[in-house]
Amino acid sequence: MNRSDLFRTKSVWSLIAQMSIPALVSILVMLLYNMTDMYFVARTGDDDQVAAVSLVMPVFTFLMAVSTMLGNGACTLIAQALGRKEEQMARVYSSLCIWGCIGFGGGFLVLCFLFSGQLLTFLGVNENVWAYTKTYLLVLAAGAPIILLNHSLGSILRGEGAPRQGMTGGMVSTATNIMLDPIFISVFGLGVGGAAVATVLGNLAGCAYFLAYKRRHTSILNMQLQYAKQNLRLLGGLLGLGLPNAVSSSLSGFASTFSNRLLAGHSIGAVAAMGAAGKVTMMITMVQMGVCMGTQPLMAYCHGAKDHARLREALRKLALVTCVLGLSLGTFAFLAREQIISLFISDGELRALGCHIVTITICSAPFMGFFYLGMNYLQASGKALLATVVSALRQGVLLIPLLYLMDALFHLDGPAIAHVAADVAAIAISVGCAIYDIKREAQ
Repeated sequence: MNRSDLFRTKSVWSLIAQMSIPALVSILVMLLYNMTDMYFVARTGDDDQVAAVSLVMPVFTFLMAVSTMLGNGACTLIAQALGRKEEQMARVYSSLCIWGCIGFGGGFLVLCFLFSGQLLTFLGVNENVWAYTKTYLLVLAAGAPIILLNHSLGSILRGEGAPRQGMTGGMVSTATNIMLDPIFISVFGLGVGGAAVATVLGNLAGCAYFLAYKRRHTSILNMQLQYAKQNLRLLGGLLGLGLPNAVSSSLSGFASTFSNRLLAGHSIGAVAAMGAAGKVTMMITMVQMGVCMGTQPLMAYCHGAKDHARLREALRKLALVTCVLGLSLGTFAFLAREQIISLFISDGELRALGCHIVTITICSAPFMGFFYLGMNYLQASGKALLATVVSALRQGVLLIPLLYLMDALFHLDGPAIAHVAADVAAIAISVGCAIYDIKREAQ
């Protein structure tokens, strides 16, 4: 049986488990991957280097947003094409995604090297951390095509119904990064620059795994350049479907820049504390996002096959899963916040500030699964523009003005309160749009 036929024949609970578990493992691996650099840099005892990682994170988040745009767009279109039994088109989308990663990654590299000074100034970097931040930024930029390619190849495999293989590639990448971090940071004494080198090499190891998988198995995964060149007009549609996730991620990084600039006005240590606190809430929201993204191919397949009853069943069960996961992880994160913050911050006063920030931001994090479910449903059903608007509201239109308003009202607590207020509003809008569209489709 073709892997894509499982979307049609297997029970919804089984499919949710089959697709969510690899996605969850991939997200947990990504979380570990995301935390690794900051953790090992923190072992140097230099909070300026920790702050450098936090300051560059918006740029890295933007890079991940491009990867998400390409990977999720390809994932959705591949699943829809397989639902219509159009395997050749699925291979076209795969080629467009892969060569898009190479092109966008190369452009990102050039821009970062040409305008590094202006970018660092925009990020709010001061002279104390300038050298650390520039080193970390430029090494990551040099590996941009590899980073984009690694993350997008896993999405292509999810789209064709092979989530376990996509998960394995992510695990290879993260394991390599974790092994190399202490070597480059401590043994070679490269500090934050060594963390960036380990990140690039970890992504390279993930790419090697995916290419080795392609050589051993029949797969939709396709790198033939002629497919991309002959169907370049389809790239716009691919980017459009992946745009909602990309907007959410890139605006998150953009908003983090404003948040960091406001916090730096209080102290540079507050930036490090907010960065560490963000790792705690990220643990909750990214797991919920992983469940929704992991099962998006199922939603897209059902939409392509016009099986609306199965689609509604999947949405009801996914809502329950994300709610239970969010509340469980939220409780754990709150109880363990001091232990988690201490992994990244050595200064006792800054650790206390990080824990205080967590008590605020954790108020909305357990319920973010509803936001991601609504957005992924809109993407899977082809409502790319509406999904993009919903994404932009949360991290841009709502959050950025709230950052300045709440900073004026609550000072150091302001950015954290702004995130909670923006999240609550975004959840309501995302769920409302999804319910409206579901009812309209049922008529």
